[in-house]
Amino acid sequence: MPLARADLESLLRARQLDRTLTTSLPPVNPGDDVAVAPSGITALDARLGGGFPRGQLSELVGPRSSGRTSVLLRTLAAATARGELVALVDALDMLDVESAAAAGVDLDRLLWVRGHVVMSPGMCRDLNQRALEQAIRAIALVLQAGNFGVVAFDVAEAPSDAVRRLPFTTWLRLQRMIEGSQTACVLVGSEAMARSSAGLTVQCGMRNADCGLRFGDRVFDGLNVGARIVRARAHSREEAAVAFPTVAAHSA
Repeated sequence: MPLARADLESLLRARQLDRTLTTSLPPVNPGDDVAVAPSGITALDARLGGGFPRGQLSELVGPRSSGRTSVLLRTLAAATARGELVALVDALDMLDVESAAAAGVDLDRLLWVRGHVVMSPGMCRDLNQRALEQAIRAIALVLQAGNFGVVAFDVAEAPSDAVRRLPFTTWLRLQRMIEGSQTACVLVGSEAMARSSAGLTVQCGMRNADCGLRFGDRVFDGLNVGARIVRARAHSREEAAVAFPTVAAHSA
């Protein structure tokens, strides 16, 4: 069942995840190795400079079956394997928990904030907008609480026009909440939304699928994901082909 604001606040306090009840994590020095949250995909991390930058808003974007969900789950899994807490604000309640577990996510270290299920998302403008606004309030509470290594905001299944209607100041407020912190915030969508000045955008797209054939039976061995990485400050674009085992997920 989706969490109301009061429920989320109570849960954060009950789990001692509200920074008013616990000691805040120390600020990040951008020159330190810990200033990034590795995705756990070696080839991708090499292109990212180690991982997603902490204290910044970054993006993970691409159409369905582009590999974006697989990269997200691997990133969350890598963080929980390091002993970090992670959070996923799932605007339209799309996460497949079995896929997350199969990817290696420690569910005991995952705060999953479930949004409202919108039937036929492309046809329900008001419901979409309300779900996004509630999700924004939820991620603001999570970021204010602190103590999360990675916080993901998944609006990939929301119509693009609904996401574009969100005020640009929304992203500025979120960036101010995490600047200098140990939290890497990753916005997940079908197309680019926003990123901070030191954040980056990973644009996923399928190149081909590595399959094994056995007398007509097709066996899926993995995904060959093409990632275009954009850094705001350097205005640089890189192309990297990253292969990793597939994760069965609702939108890949």
